[in-house]
Amino acid sequence: MMQSLYTASTGMLAMQTQIDTTANNIANVNTIGFKKSRAEFADLMYHVMEYAGTSTSDSTKSPTGIEVGLGVRATAINKIFTEGSLKQTDNQLDMAITGRGFFKMELPDGSEVYSKNGAFKIDDNGTIVNSDGYKLVPEIVVPADATNISIGTDGIVTVIQPGATTAAQVGQINTTNFINPAGLHSLGDNLYLETDSSGQPVEGVPGIDGLGTIRQGFVELSNVELVVELTDLITGQRAYDSNSKVITTSDEMLQTVNNLKR
Repeated sequence: MMQSLYTASTGMLAMQTQIDTTANNIANVNTIGFKKSRAEFADLMYHVMEYAGTSTSDSTKSPTGIEVGLGVRATAINKIFTEGSLKQTDNQLDMAITGRGFFKMELPDGSEVYSKNGAFKIDDNGTIVNSDGYKLVPEIVVPADATNISIGTDGIVTVIQPGATTAAQVGQINTTNFINPAGLHSLGDNLYLETDSSGQPVEGVPGIDGLGTIRQGFVELSNVELVVELTDLITGQRAYDSNSKVITTSDEMLQTVNNLKR
């Protein structure tokens, strides 16, 4: 059987992975805080028919070998954590991190997750939560009679209450960073979970020790660039087509061999 049939099939599978990754990026082009992914590939092992340096005579050696590659495989789908553009919303509870860092939240089961989505709300108890009701950590409760909420670049949350002449501090928003954010596990819903590959979370005050600052009234948009994704989609489709043509050509060659006896 011709090896090219199997080699081309690995190429088709690899391009399918790239197109699936690109499709997910395009689908989330308007998702707040979304970070694009990139599929990465490596060639498979080689069938060696002759090693480089093999003696061709008593005094000469082959400068190159004869090695036939056996295809390609996906090695990683890497999250790219470049900063997206900021969009002004004028919503007092919308926040964006300019620079490195994640917001930390708590799931109903008590586990901690991290997100770049800073579109927060207030629940019926006055607690700052995300769209799914997950609490921001550390928990911050806004008084029911608060007329204005102010969030500083350092994460300090203050409110104005009726009859008060000065703002009252009600909490401190910290941000969390990882030595390898690409190693975080994506849970969906713009949430990430710590793994052994991401490293331990480093929590601190925004603007200190390399952590980004907080901008109130803004959200961070997706970092997906449509022009790049559409280009990747085209190249992936063409590569998929080319690999399918290799299979067709190999099949025709086998048919020619089968017809030799006629």
